[in-house]
Amino acid sequence: MTEHNFTELGKAVLRNEADAVAALIDRVDQTFHDACEIMLNCEGRIIVTGMGKSGHIGGKIAATLASTGSPSFFVHPGEASHGDLGMITSKDVVLALSNSGKTGELLTILPLIKRMGAPLISMTGNPSSELSTSANVNLDVSVATEACPLDLAPTSSTTATLAMGDALAIALLEARGFTAEDFALSHPGGSLGRRLLLHIEQIMHTGETIPAVPEQALLSEALLEITRKNLGMTAVVNDNNQLIGIFTDGDLRRTIDQGLDIHNTPIRDVMTANCKTATANLLAAEALRIMDEYKINALLITDDQKNLVGALNMHDLLRAGVV
Repeated sequence: MTEHNFTELGKAVLRNEADAVAALIDRVDQTFHDACEIMLNCEGRIIVTGMGKSGHIGGKIAATLASTGSPSFFVHPGEASHGDLGMITSKDVVLALSNSGKTGELLTILPLIKRMGAPLISMTGNPSSELSTSANVNLDVSVATEACPLDLAPTSSTTATLAMGDALAIALLEARGFTAEDFALSHPGGSLGRRLLLHIEQIMHTGETIPAVPEQALLSEALLEITRKNLGMTAVVNDNNQLIGIFTDGDLRRTIDQGLDIHNTPIRDVMTANCKTATANLLAAEALRIMDEYKINALLITDDQKNLVGALNMHDLLRAGVV
């Protein structure tokens, strides 16, 4: 068998593709600005289309646009000739991808797109091609060579096209004032969605599951409550259920070091007063921030009158996927 240096081959591919992407920077000019203006002013959807590998890249670009505030979907140009062209309206913008600019399936539907009046943006590696010259705006994504040693397999060209698509999507995101909260709304199942959509009230312990003892309780009673509720702490409340302090596992270790009698020591003598709290309407991610900032593992939840309404610890945040 021939000995291959796979690491050098891999590095050569990455260098080639990195150079292809770097070459795009000088092409982000007025034509790029014009393309963004057309897409930003689109009253319908951004329809991305392309054949073969360009089609696969087009699907990713459409998904990125849609998830960053620019409604978009992919239409296969072959299927467009057999009925799917009805998905495109005059209020849409068509983004057509073709490295050669001569893809037959795209050229077939080109006159129909022009007839309905939908603006056309092309992304090609051949600025003088029929697709490029027919477009309202053409974005040049040509590459010097493919990373394939035969200069045949779409590699650097598809990477460059994908990168230009990302540039369009993020430029539009900024122009629309798209926020992290907006992104989370379209990604409710992801970790970012959980961090930006999940509120404390959705995961906190409530009612009888909240560890709490009255301020008249002894330390021994507080320890029993900590054990029963299994949150590593207990709240200390007054007769009106208002929070006055907290006693944690860490407080217990310090109490033992002092040699105090757990059966005769009032909990109010060893609790931590003025403890950190949060309100139920805060994001769970904010609870995590508070716990991380103050190096604590549990947090008590109160209302505006300092009434105890809930409790949570780091394990609750872990289970909810916030951490």
